[in-house]
Amino acid sequence: MKIIEQEKVQTKIDELADKQVYIHLETTNGAYASHFDEEAYNVGAFIRNARVSYQHGKIVSTGGSFRVGLKLDIGWVYAEGVTDYEIDDNDRLLMAGHDREGRLMVALEISETPFSHEADLNE
Repeated sequence: MKIIEQEKVQTKIDELADKQVYIHLETTNGAYASHFDEEAYNVGAFIRNARVSYQHGKIVSTGGSFRVGLKLDIGWVYAEGVTDYEIDDNDRLLMAGHDREGRLMVALEISETPFSHEADLNE
């Protein structure tokens, strides 16, 4: 992955608008939260292969990171804290946010094909 290039990410978001796509959205403070503070809560959310179609999407800078929002017919999908992206060999838009130590905090991925279970084993 590389640092967000806002125009390139926006172009890819626009290309995928009004298509049936699959979303992977994940947030976590990771198991490491309790390593630093025994009373810290581990929190996270995970959804994989949610099939949606969004009307339009937008990536905006939040000062040091980015927020990505996708406008659905009945609401929104968004991820905040995104710092890195990649358009992989399968033409999927993969975005992630990492903390200062490089640990995953948020991921938003958009694909025209479902994310495979085999890939999960390699990620």
